Amino acid sequence: MAKHKVDSDLKKLMGFMAGARKQNQSLANMGLSVVFLIAVLIYATLKLGDGGTGVFVIAAAVIGAYMAMNIGANDVANNIGPAVGSRALTMTGALIIAAIFEAAGALIAGGDVVSTIRKGIIDPSGMADQMVFIWAMMSALLAAAIWLNLATWVGAPVSTTHSIVGGVVGAGIAAMGASSVAWGKLGMIAASWVISPVLGGVIAAAFLFFIKRTILNKDDMLEAARTWVPVLVGIMAGAFSMYLVMKGLKKIWKPDAAMLWLIAFGGFAITWAITRPLVFKASKGLENRRKSIAQLFTIPLIGSAALLSFAHGANDVANAVGPLAAIVSVAGDASIGGGKVGIPHWVMVIGAIGISIGLLLYGPKLIRTVGEKITRLNQIRAFCVALAAAITVITASWLGLPVSSTHIAVGGVFGVGFLREYIVNQDVKKRHVEAKTPKDQKKVEKRKLVRRKEMMSIALAWVITVPVAGLMSAGLFFLLNALFHK
Repeated sequence: MAKHKVDSDLKKLMGFMAGARKQNQSLANMGLSVVFLIAVLIYATLKLGDGGTGVFVIAAAVIGAYMAMNIGANDVANNIGPAVGSRALTMTGALIIAAIFEAAGALIAGGDVVSTIRKGIIDPSGMADQMVFIWAMMSALLAAAIWLNLATWVGAPVSTTHSIVGGVVGAGIAAMGASSVAWGKLGMIAASWVISPVLGGVIAAAFLFFIKRTILNKDDMLEAARTWVPVLVGIMAGAFSMYLVMKGLKKIWKPDAAMLWLIAFGGFAITWAITRPLVFKASKGLENRRKSIAQLFTIPLIGSAALLSFAHGANDVANAVGPLAAIVSVAGDASIGGGKVGIPHWVMVIGAIGISIGLLLYGPKLIRTVGEKITRLNQIRAFCVALAAAITVITASWLGLPVSSTHIAVGGVFGVGFLREYIVNQDVKKRHVEAKTPKDQKKVEKRKLVRRKEMMSIALAWVITVPVAGLMSAGLFFLLNALFHK
């Protein structure tokens, strides 16, 4: 009895200590975040001064840094979550790789121009004056950042693009009325709530099904792997070659369609030729079982996580700094309806550093959600998710469909999870039928390998992202207008 009490007290003490460590870590992370925002405030003040519209530009710089941190905390998890969940990478290794490649993508290949109004969903020419435009962009940026912060806190991976779109729509309606919104484009964005995860899920599931049929269901899995793993890695290389040129290197180079396909084929052929002897060598001495085959996908999976992070940093940093760049341009007496504005280098630096800091301080929570809480992943399933992400973005770009990289990656995780669930249930059902044990069939058929609770909470967060960000943005705009309107 006494021993039981001691064990119980010891467990309580250990739980208390773990909670205390977690609380201290949260406070430390918050402190580092505040230090970064203060550093941005000081830097922007020294660079811009504090007179006239400079005050608002400085405030926008701090808000842009806050937005960048939230992108790092929420959005980057989709690139490295599957690799961590499959144990191909440790959390620390994934954070370091993603932080380096996100920053490199933003600084090396980040877009040199962005639309003054994100996606062209509102017409800014109807805004009364320069300050109304600045308040609208500040409201959109802050609303999107707050919503991302809330989503990260509850553990829901959401689209940063949809967050900023919702913010711009809300501020635009508050400033100019509902007629200013291009509702057709907004409808296309809403359609991507379905298009993105379905495409990602179907493509990821298709590759997993192919791997099962051609490798995992063969008697000699190692021999099949020596044939097909180099082909699959080559497809990944070709897809990523095209993906990086189209989405990640568009600032540096914009080749035509024929050149893009030539690049993709070249990436496939070179990688296949290099990978084939490496796979043959790595497969020697391995046991003829599925866990051994999964090991062959570890290095390609790590490479895909790095490349996805690079492309994300190059392509999505504009979500953090695009409105800030527009504010800087308009504050410098540029036309409100000028269409395109350059992104100053110092603005890109804020975005790149902010994304990396947000990832390092707050990223693990969403990484675990994507990599572990939705369904169980191994290296093969995670490889299929990464490959689907690149191919889906390429396909959507060719078709002109507005898709979300977040929705694609999470949809891919759901896709491989549901396929695995279906196959497992069918196999077990078949064995029970052959064994003539019908009473157990109902239990077998109800087996769930994808957590429905996570699926419903994520789907809900996706659906409400645009309206919630829009409502917050409109409220912030009315507040700024009331406080500073002369």
